[in-house]
Amino acid sequence: MEVEGSVRLPAIGLDPVRAIARRVLIALGVLVVVVFIVWLDRTGYNDTSDGEIDLLDALYYSTVSLSTTGYGDITPVSDSARIVNVVLITPLRVLFLIVLVGTTLEALTSRGREQLRLNRWRKTVRDHTVIVGYGVKGRSAVATLLSNGVEAERIVVVDPSPAAIAEANELGLVGVLGDATRSDVLRRARVPEATQIIVTTGRDDASVLSTLTARQLNPHAEIVVAIREEENVGLVRQGGANSVIISSDAVGRLLGLATVSPALGNVLEDLISTGEGLEVAERDVTPREEGQVPRQIDDLVIAVVRDGDALPYYSPAVGHLVRGDRVIVVRPAEELPWAPRPGGSTEEARAEADSNGSDADGWFSDDRGSRRKRTDGGERDDGDASGSGSDPDPSGRR
Repeated sequence: MEVEGSVRLPAIGLDPVRAIARRVLIALGVLVVVVFIVWLDRTGYNDTSDGEIDLLDALYYSTVSLSTTGYGDITPVSDSARIVNVVLITPLRVLFLIVLVGTTLEALTSRGREQLRLNRWRKTVRDHTVIVGYGVKGRSAVATLLSNGVEAERIVVVDPSPAAIAEANELGLVGVLGDATRSDVLRRARVPEATQIIVTTGRDDASVLSTLTARQLNPHAEIVVAIREEENVGLVRQGGANSVIISSDAVGRLLGLATVSPALGNVLEDLISTGEGLEVAERDVTPREEGQVPRQIDDLVIAVVRDGDALPYYSPAVGHLVRGDRVIVVRPAEELPWAPRPGGSTEEARAEADSNGSDADGWFSDDRGSRRKRTDGGERDDGDASGSGSDPDPSGRR
């Protein structure tokens, strides 16, 4: 029976029930092998009751022999039967005992080992992200975090459903079973040590109470809350939320835009999806980009984060990019040769080419603004593809 507030860590290795079942099958397999061996060499054994060994006698002898009981009513009398007992049955007897003892120890120590893992997790978890509610929005939030490099060990899920917690465990996430409006449940999720808290419950009243409780436990965490109704935005912000997302309004706007312009709807769907197409990302300004205006850098900048404030790219307060700025950009979800990421291998090649006065393909601009290509034999114009050093005569004559 699941206890509210219990912490469930991701399973490591084989499930205990499956491990015990596997060991039982191994023991039964050993028993079958011994029965077969005794039955094949049944003439070398003596039964004190009737002198004959049938299949039931072989099963009986194998059972009492493997369990080291040994009543002595059936004994090997021939040399071959005794050799088989020494070479085969005795090692199988040892294997059988190892399986039984190992299963017993596994059952006795699994609870203690799980408690040790839990104590170690409580001591080491810091600066993690807590997801309150593991429904559709919660799963999407987790998928986005994982795709952006957040480790599964740094995500804790809180949900009242055992099925949701089990699903989170399958992804390698720590789960806490319980109601997030209760402070003791959030303490088990180590909310006081968290840096981000995402609240995605299915009801606005539960979201308000969960936000208020989380803020009381952690005054400094970044809390992002999803609600259904716009009228509850003020309550959630008063409860301590840093960002509030109105899920119903957002979906309605996407539906309206997709109806007015299907192409725009496809682009917006691409932006909010993960792993393919376009993505919206926040990154640091590279040293190469310092001193430039947002429109001059390779990525499409839509905002600049400076001193904690997000400024639109067109804001006069942005001016030139400076060290410490962060930019919010639209870029391909994967780095492409024609769309390099700042700091990537393609970008490094471009920076090296710029230091030589040319681009990554060897083209450069001379003092007159003409595009020329640097070759092993010198320089030529961009119209010099035929190898001649002068432009062709318009009449066709050189």
